[in-house]
Amino acid sequence: MPHASNATLLAKTSEGGLVAYKPDQGEQPLWDFPHGTLASREALTWQVSEAMGLGVIPKTVIVEGPYGRGSAQAFIDEDTSTDSRTLVADGPVDALWPFAILDVVINNADRKLGHILIQADTGALWGIDNGLSFHHEDKLRTILWGFAGRSLPVEMSVHLERFLVALEDGLWSQVAEILDMASADALERRTRELLATGIHPEPPEHRSAIPWPMW
Repeated sequence: MPHASNATLLAKTSEGGLVAYKPDQGEQPLWDFPHGTLASREALTWQVSEAMGLGVIPKTVIVEGPYGRGSAQAFIDEDTSTDSRTLVADGPVDALWPFAILDVVINNADRKLGHILIQADTGALWGIDNGLSFHHEDKLRTILWGFAGRSLPVEMSVHLERFLVALEDGLWSQVAEILDMASADALERRTRELLATGIHPEPPEHRSAIPWPMW
């Protein structure tokens, strides 16, 4: 996939399924995310989505592929006939709420519109390219600020409550082991704050709040 920032290869599993394979050694160095951790952050995002009961991230796991350790994410056949900008043209559609709360919780620093795919055969929405996440410092950059200041739908609060249980049941320890304790603490803090306020946060004024490019 030649236009990806990091090495992204279309691969086939031994069972014949297609995946997007991102080897650690194909990462571009970043000043704020430790090198060799993006694959783990991709896989953790899938786990968080599942723990919350959102189901909006394609299955993503750590593998040993032909170019070494990396992430493998189930390939989504994208509907390229639909302009995804219609999802946010008049403010984000309600179907994007799961992405909005997930991104606040994982502190996604790169939620471009192009990272939300419309599946060709079902119309389902999927979030990809989630490696720039779980930082302990505030780095949320998203095209979903149209939700800012809005009260969370009741079902979104239910997902957050479910996630707190998962953290207590071992997911916090898993994040701390894979990344570090500061990241695990920040993950829990963001979840509790979002649940306590019940309102999507406002964009920051002291730094860039939107990824570039937006699409």
